Amino acid sequence: MASALVADGNMDAHTVTKAYGTLAEAILFSGLSRTSIYEALKRGDLTARKAGRRTLITFSDLEAYLASLPQYRGGA
Repeated sequence: MASALVADGNMDAHTVTKAYGTLAEAILFSGLSRTSIYEALKRGDLTARKAGRRTLITFSDLEAYLASLPQYRGGA
């Protein structure tokens, strides 16, 4: 999950955890390319929501997708 440090009206800082992120945030979070994420969306491996022109991806779905990828096996 992505977190952000924010200040409320009293200037007390606290952490807010985001459930959804933009495509750019999903790229930063996952390390995947924009094309890889769009391909996963096209295959149905990832789901997204549209908010106007913005594509939003849940970080929990992104984490599950990354966990479903095959494990690296060196030398194999």
